[in-house]
Amino acid sequence: MWRLVALFFALGAAIFLGMMSALWTTGLLGKPGVDFADVDVAGWQSDWSIGSDAAGPYMRARIARHGLLALTKQEAVYFTRRTDDDGRALTEECTYRLTGGRQPAEWWSITLYDSASRLPMNEDNALSLDRSQIGSVDAWGAIVSPIAATDSAFWISSRNAGEFDLMLRLYRPTQALLASPETELNTPSIERLGCQGGADE
Repeated sequence: MWRLVALFFALGAAIFLGMMSALWTTGLLGKPGVDFADVDVAGWQSDWSIGSDAAGPYMRARIARHGLLALTKQEAVYFTRRTDDDGRALTEECTYRLTGGRQPAEWWSITLYDSASRLPMNEDNALSLDRSQIGSVDAWGAIVSPIAATDSAFWISSRNAGEFDLMLRLYRPTQALLASPETELNTPSIERLGCQGGADE
């Protein structure tokens, strides 16, 4: 009798753990986002299997879950950043200076997403920045904060975002980037300027 009970218990535990593992892998449990990064360039992370036949069922489920609508690598590549230059989580409680330069692609954009991988619920009309706004300059900068920046031409609103991430999309990337992202990606910098209440930690 006890052996039968133990067998059923072990079987139930195995099924439960398997279900939890599958839910975690597909992004239905835990922190949202595509975390299977096989490319990491100064904190900007990507997975080179996104949008390709090499993407397994779990990666495809995560992409569907978080609405990336991923194209093939030849059409677009995606990099996500969740931390500032000092490795601290990005949060709407703080103000950041985002700086960058030319990107190895025909067109690019940076968009802010909240902790649920959605656009924050605000009406600031300032959730992204792209090449058409920047033009052909070699260097650019923007402020990321919950209130409009007065000392910068470009502003990305983090209002109502909580902890957030920034997604860099590169459309029609160069072959050099596809072959060697670690050396070719011109990674934008994210400097934390200050936080509400003057918190530094």
